[in-house]
Amino acid sequence: MSGLKIRLLLCHILRVLPANGKPDLAVGIALVWLKERASVSGRKLIRLAKLTLFATLSCSGVVLAEDSTGSPGDLAKAAQNPVADMISVPFQNNFNFNVGPHKQLQNVLNIQPVIPITLNKDWNLITRWITPVISQPALTVNGDREFGLGDINPSFFFSPKQPTHGIIWGIGPTVVLPTGTDKTLTSGKYSAGPAFVALAIEGPWVVGVLVNNVWSFAGKSNRSTVNAMTLQPFVNYNFHGGWYLTSSPVITANWEAGQGDRWTVPIGGGFGRVFKIGHQPVNAQLAAYYNVAKPSGAADWQLRAQLQFLFPK
Repeated sequence: MSGLKIRLLLCHILRVLPANGKPDLAVGIALVWLKERASVSGRKLIRLAKLTLFATLSCSGVVLAEDSTGSPGDLAKAAQNPVADMISVPFQNNFNFNVGPHKQLQNVLNIQPVIPITLNKDWNLITRWITPVISQPALTVNGDREFGLGDINPSFFFSPKQPTHGIIWGIGPTVVLPTGTDKTLTSGKYSAGPAFVALAIEGPWVVGVLVNNVWSFAGKSNRSTVNAMTLQPFVNYNFHGGWYLTSSPVITANWEAGQGDRWTVPIGGGFGRVFKIGHQPVNAQLAAYYNVAKPSGAADWQLRAQLQFLFPK
């Protein structure tokens, strides 16, 4: 099917369903449709990502996210705050290139709804669930590609409603559940640990860091012990009209691995924009990262495309 026909179909999906109060269904249909028709080649997946983003930005129902939901700049800053008092549903697709012995594409779609819960007049509980859907290339010479669900990772941040000396922060537990549908898609272990986020919003800048460390405490005895850290610094610079520049690399450390395979350190960044599809505010983002340090067999670089539905109060 031609790029024009793909774009017209996506425009129809993304315009009609959000207008009927079903933004999650709109994106779900679009993603499933693309998955069923796309090959696993990097070139075609990049082209499909571009078409999806272009269709989203160019549909006739797209307008700036203003009116009663606030200015595009305010919504952009809220979308960039991991503990904002706002429901959001991000669909983050990560294209990881040159994975495994055959240097193939790995695709990870993270569905990660964020739901705040008011505890009292001073505190919120911010819940964040990350559900990965993975297309995994062969990790051994004679292995096969696998597709399925990865390990689900819920986090719970207790966050004060007002900043502390200008710092917005949250702290709480994070858990990793061995829900992967194939042995190559799961750690096979139940893991848990502390999570912490802190950020500051000053003028056009939103700068902060999110960090957690998990340790395994149960699971299959024949799987490796888990002791892993995730560190995600983020820097955003916002412009007028909802546009912004962003860098939010996900740095990981596997403390159980040897020194040469312990760290994954990406560098890079991208851009995004907050706008509306019909009456629905959304945040679209595209970024690229290169791994300056990585374990053997891991991706050389990553293309990240995200569409985040925003539900401000």
